[in-house]
Amino acid sequence: METDVRWGVWQHQAAVLPAGYHRLVQRAGGTALLLPPDADERAREIVSRLDGLVLSGGPDVEPARYGAGPEPECGPPDPARDAWELALARAALEQRVPVLGICRGMQILNVLLGGTLVQHLEGHRGEPGVFAEHAVRPVAGTRLAAILPEPVTVPTYHHQAVARVAAGLVPGAHAEDGTVEALELPPGEHPFALAVQWHPEEGRDVRVMRALVDAARAGTHSGPGPEARTAASPSPAAG
Repeated sequence: METDVRWGVWQHQAAVLPAGYHRLVQRAGGTALLLPPDADERAREIVSRLDGLVLSGGPDVEPARYGAGPEPECGPPDPARDAWELALARAALEQRVPVLGICRGMQILNVLLGGTLVQHLEGHRGEPGVFAEHAVRPVAGTRLAAILPEPVTVPTYHHQAVARVAAGLVPGAHAEDGTVEALELPPGEHPFALAVQWHPEEGRDVRVMRALVDAARAGTHSGPGPEARTAASPSPAAG
């Protein structure tokens, strides 16, 4: 997403991404690339050059994408970003490129495959601009449970969540209030398609991102040597 930013004496539009994302990729052993907004029809070509894709956090997905009208608490839409990230996610699934969704990224994956969202819920974020923490419990037998075998406390900042899980997706974790905290495609459906509702880039636990990097290394797409190229679409805010 492009937004106005200021540095020094300059103020310009820029494609920005919180540094936690690329730092987490690097800590997990990958090489991070940023994907600025582009024409939707270029998504397949761009994804074909990647070893893995991260769909980052950000603003609310436009309710029209899942057949709903906006409720009062829903944030302003960003149709261009929705279209770009839906195109990237679709290309990653079609080309069997490993993909990890984070917060909004999980919602994008669910909406892409036909699911819906809760437009507002309480208790999953702190004060404006402040991450909260809560526990999540992985679902036994899922890909996520193999990565995180025990309940964990995670950084969280979101007010929307999954309502109806899309056909084919499997819940991989829940919060104590029952909120779906992870979604995945079964291994037989895709080499690595996992999404979490929390923000691993704001914590110290690299296991989820390391699983993506390992899947990217093991894939058929060519990589830049021993490290896997993992790209993220820029976003200016945590979702």
